Amino acid sequence: MTNTILHKANTRGHADHGWLNSFQSFSFAGYYNPQRVQFGVLRVLNDDRVEGGKGFGSHPHDNMEIISIPLEGSLVHQDNMGHKEVVSAGEIQVMSTGSGVFHSEYNNDPDKLVKFLQIWVYPNKLNVTPRYDQVRLDPHKEHNALQQLIYPYPGSTQAKPSNDGTWIYQDAWFHMGTFDAGRKIAYDLKKPGNGIYLFVIDGAFLYNGQRLDTRDGLGITGTDSIDLEAAEQGSRILIMDVPMKNNIQ
Repeated sequence: MTNTILHKANTRGHADHGWLNSFQSFSFAGYYNPQRVQFGVLRVLNDDRVEGGKGFGSHPHDNMEIISIPLEGSLVHQDNMGHKEVVSAGEIQVMSTGSGVFHSEYNNDPDKLVKFLQIWVYPNKLNVTPRYDQVRLDPHKEHNALQQLIYPYPGSTQAKPSNDGTWIYQDAWFHMGTFDAGRKIAYDLKKPGNGIYLFVIDGAFLYNGQRLDTRDGLGITGTDSIDLEAAEQGSRILIMDVPMKNNIQ
């Protein structure tokens, strides 16, 4: 039986720190909702805006897969693994924090706002050697199609060789696409028992007659496929195909 849970954009947690304006689909920091702690292994989905010249100072993480998707502008990433990189709109960044890592993220442009999605996924391998990766996306693969961003790590029983996106320590797949109005999208789940979390970045989509507007989220379980329709021109969506139970390996 298919079950859904709708998270309208205006029901998200919100924290405005001046330099950081953050909207949180799941409980995070000062926002706690016992009904919205996670969706399967998807723990955090923050829609963040960072003012020019500001950012997150060096801080620790461990045993979490952290994915950053800039939507506008660029962030400077630095960590104790020796990386100092600029990640910009049109790219994605992944950190497997494993046994522990310190990192910072700054908007070095004094005049431009950075908008990005910060996503945390529980890993299915603990205390791994920390890892950083960054890949550029192909905008042509995202037009009226779903471009793969994330797939399972090499060695996973679910792993398949891919040149699209990068991997994390979890049997999870992320796809993103931008669609013309009226275009239909069919997506088959990659692993039995996984759930789907849809996040509308821009525009609107229809799922089973239900309209999802910009920044709405919808969790879907109990199905092996979904069908969507873009309701507006240039509608953009992120599809997260994640285990509902974490099987630590």
